[in-house]
Amino acid sequence: MYEGILPLWKEKGMTSHDCVFKLRKILKMKRIGHTGTLDPSVEGVLPICLGQATKVSEYIMDQGKTYVATISIGTSTTTEDADGDIVENDSSLKSFSREQILGVLEELTGEITQIPPMYSAVKVNGKKLYEYAREGKEVERPSRKVMIHNINLLDDAGTFSGKEVTFNIEIDCGKGTYIRTLAVQIGELLGYPAHMSSLVRTSSGSFTKAQCLTLTNVQEAVNGQTLSDTLLPLKDALSGWPTIEVNDENIKSITNGQVVEIHPLLAENEKVVFLLLENPIAVYIKHPTKNGMMKPEKMFSSEKGD
Repeated sequence: MYEGILPLWKEKGMTSHDCVFKLRKILKMKRIGHTGTLDPSVEGVLPICLGQATKVSEYIMDQGKTYVATISIGTSTTTEDADGDIVENDSSLKSFSREQILGVLEELTGEITQIPPMYSAVKVNGKKLYEYAREGKEVERPSRKVMIHNINLLDDAGTFSGKEVTFNIEIDCGKGTYIRTLAVQIGELLGYPAHMSSLVRTSSGSFTKAQCLTLTNVQEAVNGQTLSDTLLPLKDALSGWPTIEVNDENIKSITNGQVVEIHPLLAENEKVVFLLLENPIAVYIKHPTKNGMMKPEKMFSSEKGD
């Protein structure tokens, strides 16, 4: 069976679940998980966790993402992207200076508040928002704080004008950010309805487009028995935290997942990763109730299996 992280390039027209379903057939294994959904109309980096790596999928989901989006000023839609029905269309002639757009992007950088779109998987009262939307119901949506680390304007024009004004931006952001909603927020600050007309995810955590395989590439690698050479090790998903190689004194207690005396590195880090022969065997965190102690959050076996 395969073990590790498969950086997949999700193509347009497929859901993240479609990708997992197809990979289960190609790889002939069940223990496969994706690291956060991408809408069918979006293409991009979707790290897939195989075998024990499914235990670290939440860590990858918590890491930052990079997107390239096309913002369209003049029209708003029900879904906040190009797939929805038109809600408002302003066909007046518009003109924005480069400085004007850069000012708006600067205003939306840092911690911002977003209200998730009605067509999203956010749950309200145990039901996904898109289920309410399909029933024609609008419900109150909880706002959330998200982190926008950086927004770059990719077009070099000095002036952006027309009835429908479009420009491309690159966004580095934290978990839970809706780029569709960001497009609407950009429009609001410019004074017009807006939507996101296209989106590509170029990185997810430490995984980039350059590392990715398409489903066709994966099938070819399986046929040529070379896929294992392409898979990235589980520890790549843990690279944000310090690592400690176990020694003769602690190997037994760590491999057994015991509560032990806290490691000094946990004073300044949320987690520490213990390695055995450079392979992760445990992720430890501060014990929530026992002062001066730490406990395992994740345990990994050295044995491989489905």
